[in-house]
Amino acid sequence: MTYDLLRGVRIVESSAFIAAPMAGLTLAQLGADVIRIDAIGGGIDYRRMPTMPGGRSLYWTGLNKGKRSIAIDLRAPEGRELVAALAAEPGEKAGVLLTNIASRWLSHAELARRRADIITCTIEGNADGSSALDYTVNCATGFPAMTGSGSLARPVNHALPAWDVACALQAAASIASALLHRQQTGAGAELRIALSDVAFATLSHLGLLAEGELLDEDRPAIGNDIYGAFGRDFGTRDGRRIMVAAVSAKQWSALVAACAMGPQIGSIEASTGLQFDDEADRFRGRHLIAALVELWCEARTFDQIAAAFAAHGVCWGAYKTVRGLLADDPRVSTANPLFERADTPGVGAHLSAGSTLRIAGRQRRATRAAPYLGADTEAVLAEVLGLSSRAVGVLYDRGVVAGPVADPFWQAGKDGT
Repeated sequence: MTYDLLRGVRIVESSAFIAAPMAGLTLAQLGADVIRIDAIGGGIDYRRMPTMPGGRSLYWTGLNKGKRSIAIDLRAPEGRELVAALAAEPGEKAGVLLTNIASRWLSHAELARRRADIITCTIEGNADGSSALDYTVNCATGFPAMTGSGSLARPVNHALPAWDVACALQAAASIASALLHRQQTGAGAELRIALSDVAFATLSHLGLLAEGELLDEDRPAIGNDIYGAFGRDFGTRDGRRIMVAAVSAKQWSALVAACAMGPQIGSIEASTGLQFDDEADRFRGRHLIAALVELWCEARTFDQIAAAFAAHGVCWGAYKTVRGLLADDPRVSTANPLFERADTPGVGAHLSAGSTLRIAGRQRRATRAAPYLGADTEAVLAEVLGLSSRAVGVLYDRGVVAGPVADPFWQAGKDGT
């Protein structure tokens, strides 16, 4: 589901992998017309796992819904000219390029020759322009040495590309801000965001850099415990696993009441001098608290625990696989306005998320499914660049551009296979 907050804004996206496509997706779900520049036959991530049995990527189609696609031979001078003309399109709400692919012919300086107030946003690995991925950045942050039972000798990588996601949202916010600034001042902007800068800035914002510098400490791995408060996983009598958190004073009092452990907690406080109303003391005494919660949980079934926690307002959650989440969690279903049923060409019908934003009194509209490569080539060339049908036909004949028939998965989708 999308909103129309950015209606009329046109973004040209030349991208691959996660950060830049997710930034474009975020803008598209706020109403922008995002036009993907795609290589004829697909770029380096067009077949990236996971894929359907027919080969179409669920990863690619998930990141590129809500966009239009124009397929162009990017090696041909005529193709590059078309891309540059699209990126530098005149108009108050046009002239915006989002990319993470370094191309000299599509640089800010080159585009600024065509349009002085051009806005470009380039996502890089490192600020010096050198290559990096989320995974090679994350290893330098210290997180793999403090995740689970990790250490420098045996680091633990997590499955979420967190820096890609954070970078995408930063890029989307930066582009929206640059558009507002241009509207107010008439000035364009060359925006550059490095994946590693996003990661290292986050370390600073969360106090981890200051912890290392001022306290001369590296945060240790503490398993599944929450750092600085109380929270960890527990098992139930019927073999389920749950996560319990008591970060705020309200959450703590709710957990104590639900587990009926007030007297035992009082005894621990008296013998240790810890005051569990204090978040830091709950962390220091986490093992003593956990022993009580563990005994309570292991004596009860999942349903019994759920009922008790609901009655007292405990902050908790159940561990699930993605399939388990789909099977029994109403938050991930069309009962939640975030989701809709989409029918993606080459993929089929499936649950699909729209914008996470909720705006009082505003209705969301359905998101367009991810297109085949070149599904919008003819429309974009005519609508945006004003080319005649004859001129477009010549470009097709020369192989400079292509429609969806050149997509390797188009025929299979057309046949319903």
